[in-house]
Amino acid sequence: MDTSTSLLTPEQASEYLNVSHWTLRNWRYRGEGPPFLKAGRSVRYRLVDLDSWLSGTYSFAS
Repeated sequence: MDTSTSLLTPEQASEYLNVSHWTLRNWRYRGEGPPFLKAGRSVRYRLVDLDSWLSGTYSFAS
């Protein structure tokens, strides 16, 4: 599996970031935290986005 395009569930992402899944949910609600993808009701996080967000280098396209 290509790790640059790996999609994580909120539970997997929270474990990776060492925060609770409730924290991730709160961040999504408030428009904070790492970027995420949503398809229907499913929320997923790209591993590359989590790493970029952690390093502070993630930037939104303008």
